[in-house]
Amino acid sequence: MDFSLNEDQVLLRDSIAKYVVNDYAFAERQRVAGEAHGFCPNHWSAFAEFGWLTIPFAEEVGGYGGGIEDTAILMEAFGNGLVLEPYLANVLLAGQLIARSGSQPAIEQQLVPMMEGQRQLALAAHERQARQNLADVAMIATANPDGYVLDGTKVLVLNGAAADTLVVSARTSGTQLDRDGISLFVVETSAPGIRRTTLPLMDGTQTANIEFSNVQLEKSALLGEAGGGWSLLEPVVQEARIAIGAQSLGIMDELFKKTLEYVKTRKQFGVAIGSFQALQHRLVDMFMATQQARSAVYRAICEYQQNDASAASTVAAMKVLVGRYGEQIGTEAIQMHGGMGMTDELDIGHYVKAGMMLNQWFGSSDDCLEEFAALAYPPG
Repeated sequence: MDFSLNEDQVLLRDSIAKYVVNDYAFAERQRVAGEAHGFCPNHWSAFAEFGWLTIPFAEEVGGYGGGIEDTAILMEAFGNGLVLEPYLANVLLAGQLIARSGSQPAIEQQLVPMMEGQRQLALAAHERQARQNLADVAMIATANPDGYVLDGTKVLVLNGAAADTLVVSARTSGTQLDRDGISLFVVETSAPGIRRTTLPLMDGTQTANIEFSNVQLEKSALLGEAGGGWSLLEPVVQEARIAIGAQSLGIMDELFKKTLEYVKTRKQFGVAIGSFQALQHRLVDMFMATQQARSAVYRAICEYQQNDASAASTVAAMKVLVGRYGEQIGTEAIQMHGGMGMTDELDIGHYVKAGMMLNQWFGSSDDCLEEFAALAYPPG
């Protein structure tokens, strides 16, 4: 298998890396975290200008036509720079659902403006009782002659505080845990009956709990087929997991590099602590953990691209390994930096907190281990 990048991918990687170094230094990242919605409109406009918001979308809708490997290149660089802008929420979740639905009104009114940096999107799919199971949907969409009425609550909506438009999962038939019967709807956050409560997370990002009370929707708000939302949602979540794995990989790589540089300069007993054999062994473990995580991400990308029957279990396994290796690397980085590793003034603690939050999205290591076991070793 050839893992080398083509010319376009090298240009993409280099352009993002250059932007992160020149325009998204740690001090700037901390300033961005203090913005109203936890990200900077100017940076978001720059992403649109560079074409990064179009990467995974087909050329037919004005996109770049990239694949999951192109997305992974970008997300790894975002991990390197602790980028806070809501790329995952806008592009890889809500945007992908709209694109895959084939709904021309939604593509023209929501997706295209988002790719131009003019509109903020979010996926409202998590519910309080569901934990990480997106098929556990208690929110109801009641059909009527004019369309649908939404009632229920979604929690921890990424970019929910800033979103102009939501893609909402709601049940139109079946019981609470059925995958059949879930429908997706495009909902304007300005609609009567919507109330948002902003929740900041420890990594600097912002989410929102959103209540829907008798929210009236037209029939055109439905994305795809009624009751067929899971067939759209499942592959999008799988790609989001791979993207999160790549972003986590960027975080791990930076933690290793920064820790290695620190032990070369930090002196104790008159010598650099990097000369201590015990720390050298731990640094080797950090390096190996990073490379193991990279291998897991690459394998998940390859199997997903090839549509292998084992792709779902491999993606789940990747999420397990990335989460566990990320925890190992983060713990080592903080310990070798000492108490200063957890201060707000140093970037190490922020990298660790970002990695911890990424591990939780769309299945923690423990959740995905159970999922992997069920997929790889089905009962009977």
